[in-house]
Amino acid sequence: MPAPTEWRPGSFTKNYSWGPEGAGLKQLHEAIRVGFDGKTEHVTRSEFRKRIAPLGRPDYIPINFFLFNITRAGIDWIVADELVFQAINFRHSDRFDSLALFAFNLSLVGSWKGAKPYQSRPALWAHHYIADRFGPDLQWEPRRATANDIQGFVSKSSNYTGEGSRKLSTNLAYLYTQAGLGGLKSKKVERWWVDALFLTLDRVLLTREIQGLVSPEENYENYLFGSGFFQVSGSRSIEKDLASKHLTRLYKACGGLRRFDDEAVRERTGVLLAEVANYIANNDNPIAAVHSTNLRIAKSLPKVCSLLAKFAGFDVFDLEDLENTDTSELARQNIQRALSSLSEQGIKPNISSEELMRILRGE
Repeated sequence: MPAPTEWRPGSFTKNYSWGPEGAGLKQLHEAIRVGFDGKTEHVTRSEFRKRIAPLGRPDYIPINFFLFNITRAGIDWIVADELVFQAINFRHSDRFDSLALFAFNLSLVGSWKGAKPYQSRPALWAHHYIADRFGPDLQWEPRRATANDIQGFVSKSSNYTGEGSRKLSTNLAYLYTQAGLGGLKSKKVERWWVDALFLTLDRVLLTREIQGLVSPEENYENYLFGSGFFQVSGSRSIEKDLASKHLTRLYKACGGLRRFDDEAVRERTGVLLAEVANYIANNDNPIAAVHSTNLRIAKSLPKVCSLLAKFAGFDVFDLEDLENTDTSELARQNIQRALSSLSEQGIKPNISSEELMRILRGE
């Protein structure tokens, strides 16, 4: 994907007032909820700024570094994507912080009237610090991402065009401390990582729209690889690579960003509108789509996507039911079904389901 080569600090050198240490990115979570008025619907850039003005904090950090902007029919919009969906539907948590920090490091924020080309990738210095330094050299160790290390990396690059790098480095180090970089070290599939994959596809497709490019669904996996997702989403593993294939299939099935549009989902489902409407009438809370091959591949989705998730090979749960489900027992049942299927085909495994469970748990 074409990208600006200049690393400009922009307004990130100013303080955002993240709040006390240990508060995470709660201020950002609140700004998104207020700015979108509690709805997963696009909002004009001007209306978003008006709504969050009473919060008394600068608006340029959320809208220029974390959220996605697009101009349609001459109007600047801030898009309701995966980051917004998570903020609106769930309380502030470490999971939100990890997703928001990923959005910052991915650094795909679109464009608006009057924006400079480099503002579409406003934090390329952070993107490359994670992709080229933090992962390969520092082995994803959070304590090593210090202001001094960041400054050393940025100041040595010929792409960096700022007059100084100290303020940027201390602000970035503080952001990393607040949000936490610990999740990047794990090789296991985690919930924020699953959300980050959806967010990446959202923003890649929106960026391609801005560029006037067509985006066939069969190319989504290539877009994911070309986005830098795997370079900034933490330690690579076979588990994550396999999960990405299942999740990309789920993303396609749900219609991409159209998953937030009830009418579009109903049309895609091919079910009578009244039937789907009755399904969500009494409870439109998000559901969880879980892949039977790996119960860590769990994605929260708008409830209207339930049938589409099933078409993509996922089991569907109410979020509350999933939290109360004994996942080890569910995994045992899935394995037992698979072993029974093999047995019916005359294939005899040489280990039991209990032994296989111990292997999956790493015992």
